[in-house]
Amino acid sequence: MSSVEVIGMRDMAAPLASGLEGVVVAETRLSEVDGERGRLTLAGHDVEALAGDGGVTFEDACGLLWGGALPSAPARESLRGAIAEGRTRAFALLGRLGDALDAGDGMDALRAAVAHHRGDAPPAAIAGAVATFAAAWSRRCAGEEPIAPDPALRLSADYLRMVRGAAASEAEARELDTYLVTVSDHGMNASTFAARVVTSTGSDAISAVVAAIGALKGPLHGGAPGPVLDMLDAIGAAGEGGAPSPGSAERWIQAELAARRRIMGMGHRIYRVRDPRAAVLERAIERLGRTAGGAQGARLALARAVERAAEAALRARHPERPLRANVEFYTAVLLDALGLPRALFSPTFAVGRVAGWCAHIDEQRRVGRLIRPSSRYIGDVPGAAAVPGAAAPPH
Repeated sequence: MSSVEVIGMRDMAAPLASGLEGVVVAETRLSEVDGERGRLTLAGHDVEALAGDGGVTFEDACGLLWGGALPSAPARESLRGAIAEGRTRAFALLGRLGDALDAGDGMDALRAAVAHHRGDAPPAAIAGAVATFAAAWSRRCAGEEPIAPDPALRLSADYLRMVRGAAASEAEARELDTYLVTVSDHGMNASTFAARVVTSTGSDAISAVVAAIGALKGPLHGGAPGPVLDMLDAIGAAGEGGAPSPGSAERWIQAELAARRRIMGMGHRIYRVRDPRAAVLERAIERLGRTAGGAQGARLALARAVERAAEAALRARHPERPLRANVEFYTAVLLDALGLPRALFSPTFAVGRVAGWCAHIDEQRRVGRLIRPSSRYIGDVPGAAAVPGAAAPPH
């Protein structure tokens, strides 16, 4: 048997996990995604009990992920101050970012701005910087000057103020906290894995976060909440007098499926049932509607009708593959209700997820091992034709 045949047999015998699905690459104490039962555990806490109903703030979630337990009142204040200082220091950097905030895409701007930060920045500084840079980019896009952070506020309230130019109500800040906590970590997702791979090389935290931002930009990961809102707008406009008729959602969805286009906000790589984060955010919109008036109630009713129609249509087409609402479906409705422009939805996802990235960076550093998977070569083998009896390379 030739050496070429031996190599070919060895490579073809190795199991191939396309997309690394089902491959365990790390042990973690940070979060668990149970796709069969539709459950997300954040450092020992069920997300549905932690976010919204539990009144946990973004700073609390950072303390939980970075320290292993929900912080005490003094620790919470200390963490709030450190993240606020991170926002303030990042604002002082705005004049030295060159054209980073001139990018047309918010994730491009965020990636470039964060890359200007010093590599050894601690987690609180990074979390504060991501919020400041995202808000500053949004203001610049609107033709307005960035607004300096207020260190007396917690991140959720300050972020809304820096984006909108007006103070947030307590109800608004609470529901943004609900969102940020809900998306703070989610197993070994693509952006988290990217951060851990970069960290495993011995590189710095900023390099890892920049890589994670690049992964989160993709529409198959965190780039889809805006299109969900576009879908709801289109279905709403299709109804008579701007109000969706009972069949307008179903007709629109069937037309999209016939054109072989994806229904945004539906389906998830892991969950075989409804994404538990969708339920958390749906309740947040409902609470906000009770304080903000009827417009949000109508928007939520439309979203629920579209979700039902989309689920039924997808079940009929793919009975073998459950496709239920994911986190992005109600993210779009909630962030719109909070007055955030849809171009800012993905950067706002990064504002929350950076808490998890920083926690995973620290966890990977403790492992201290390079992440280096293998690949299967299926190209031509040099000199194979010259070896008597050599097998043809697989294609």
